[in-house]
Amino acid sequence: MLGPFVPWSGNPVLRPTGSGWQSANTYNPAAVVHDDRVVLLYRAHAADKVSRIGYAVSDDGLSFRQEELPVLEPTEDYESRGCEDPRVTAVDGTYYLTYTGFDGATALLCLATSPDLRTWTKHGPLFPELDTWRTLPWAQARRGTRPHNKAGGILPVPVDGVWHMYVGEGAIYHATSPDLLRWSVGDAPVVEGRPGSWDADLVEVGAPPVVVGDRVVLLVNGARITSVDDLLVDYRCGQVGFALDDPTRVVERPDDPWLAPSTPLEKAGLVPNVTFVEGLVAFHGQWLAYYGQSDTTTAVAVAPRG
Repeated sequence: MLGPFVPWSGNPVLRPTGSGWQSANTYNPAAVVHDDRVVLLYRAHAADKVSRIGYAVSDDGLSFRQEELPVLEPTEDYESRGCEDPRVTAVDGTYYLTYTGFDGATALLCLATSPDLRTWTKHGPLFPELDTWRTLPWAQARRGTRPHNKAGGILPVPVDGVWHMYVGEGAIYHATSPDLLRWSVGDAPVVEGRPGSWDADLVEVGAPPVVVGDRVVLLVNGARITSVDDLLVDYRCGQVGFALDDPTRVVERPDDPWLAPSTPLEKAGLVPNVTFVEGLVAFHGQWLAYYGQSDTTTAVAVAPRG
């Protein structure tokens, strides 16, 4: 497994800026190494809460320059109220970006591809009928039974000629593809919340999975719901290990999270008490994990790479 992760003393690495589309919140970034620099594709919005995806770059993975214009923004009906929560995987010179398309009522996992991280081709929702909340009674009571799926992490290497992705908020499902564009998802979750634990009520794909030795390691987010009426939550970050020769089989799942809200920026913000990981890169001998702080700012945690 990865870690131990230590939050960087200079956090946050991204803050809201300007008076436009990223003036209120900048958080939950995808991360990738491009031309020996770390690029963050981050979610940002103004007071209207319509999310767009921004671009920030760093030579050291710590100090970032945010660009003035977004690289992905709503153009389709299924994402009319936001392009949210990106995750990115690079395969043979193409970048595969999963993100949530939100139309104001329904959240669906969408796919876009790019040769350069700037010009994106949208491929639309991947699983228009999937409800990854269907095993959660509290979610059904709050939102009903309409389709709901987000959070997709693509494994950067095929296994036995097949591509693999972990999908889901609420519970985590497993999907496969012959070409990284057409995906089929399994009927049952491969990871669910654990009663009495920090991830009792919700578990969600964090950063895209990475291969470490003979296993696939997936950083995840988990939550306990403290009030269903107001949807008060406590989000923490953990990890799950799967067998590389069978990416549906869990081989290790630590009891404790590797990160929990502890700083003022993580305890107060748009959604208080949230640490939420979506980006992970191996860079200059270290693992860098990028996470949102209370849906308002972005931070990084550092771990040695063995």
